[in-house]
Amino acid sequence: MKNALITGITGQDGSYLAELLLEKDYNVYGLMRRKSVVDYGNVDHIKDKIHFIYADMTDPISLITAMKISQADEIYNLAAQSFVATSWEQPLATADIDALGVTNMLEAIRIVKPEAHFYQASTSEMFGLVQAIPQCESTPFYPRSPYGVAKLYGHWITKNYRESYNMFACSGILFNHESERRGKEFVTRKITDAVARIKFGLLDHVELGNLESKRDWGHSKDYVNAMWLMLQQHSPDDYVIATNETRTVREFVETAFGHAGIDVEWSGEGINEIGINKSTGKVIVKVNPAFFRPAEVDILLGNPAKAESCLGWKREISFSDLVDRMVKNDLSLVKKEIDFMKL
Repeated sequence: MKNALITGITGQDGSYLAELLLEKDYNVYGLMRRKSVVDYGNVDHIKDKIHFIYADMTDPISLITAMKISQADEIYNLAAQSFVATSWEQPLATADIDALGVTNMLEAIRIVKPEAHFYQASTSEMFGLVQAIPQCESTPFYPRSPYGVAKLYGHWITKNYRESYNMFACSGILFNHESERRGKEFVTRKITDAVARIKFGLLDHVELGNLESKRDWGHSKDYVNAMWLMLQQHSPDDYVIATNETRTVREFVETAFGHAGIDVEWSGEGINEIGINKSTGKVIVKVNPAFFRPAEVDILLGNPAKAESCLGWKREISFSDLVDRMVKNDLSLVKKEIDFMKL
C-alpha cells in the first residue's frame, strides 16, 4: 500500500482526491490546522478512513513532522488561500501560504523523504492578462492578483526543486474547476445557491460582478484524477488541465437558472444591467460594481493536449452536466432547510 499525504484535504479537491486514493487502496493522511472546533469539511463522510495530522503550511517544523509520521510516497499540496478576492485584502497571508508554504513543504520532503513524488496545485490565474489564446504549458505568465502572483512563486519553486535536487516534483496548471462541494464564496456556487433560494422563494435576487468574464470550467472530480496520473509517470513534468472551452459568467447564470426551470432575459448594460425572470418579470440578477476585481482577468481558455496525450487524461463531465449537478445539489440542500424550519 502506498502512503499519500494531502494538504487542504477538507476542501473541494482534497475531498475528491481522498476518495479516489482510498478507492485505490492508499493509506491517506490529511493535514489539518488546529482549531478550537474541529471541522472535517468535505471529508466528514470518510473521516474514519483518513489519518489526520495537525500541521500548518507556515510552520516548517510541523510539515517535517507530518512527513515523518506519514512517510508519504506521494504528496499532494492543495492547501492555499484560494479565494482571489481575499488575496487583495490579505496579500501577506496569501503569500505566506500560497508561496512560502510550498517551499516549506518541499523542504520537508527533501529532508525526510526526497524520493517521494510531489504535486503542486498551480492555477490558470497565473496567466492573468493572457499572452495567447488558448493557454498551454509554454504560454508566458502575467498574474493579475496577489493570489496569482503567490501561486506563480509556488509553481516556479516546484520547478526549481525538481531541477536543483532531482526531485519528482510537478505542477498541474488547473483551470477553473467546480463541483457541488465548492464553497459559497466562489461565484459558481454563489450562483447555484442563489438559484435554489430564488426557486423556493427564499431570495429575491443575486448580485454579481463582471458578467462578461470568460472562464474554462470543468468538474473537480475529473481534475483530481489528472493529479494522480501526474504522479504515476516515469518522470515529473507540468501539465495544463482544462476543457478547451470557455464560457462567460452570464452563460453560467443562464445555464444554472435554466436547469431550475427559469428563463432569464437581460436589460441594461454594464453596471446597470439586470437579469429578469421571463415568467414573472421580476429582477433576479443585478450587477454590483463592488464585485469587480481591481485588475480583471478577462478570459481563460486552456489547451489540455499535452495532458491528454502524455497522461491519457480527458474530461468526462460536461459544462452543462457540471452546472446541473450543482443546481440539483443546492435545490436539495435548500429543500432540507425549508423542511427543517417547518419542524
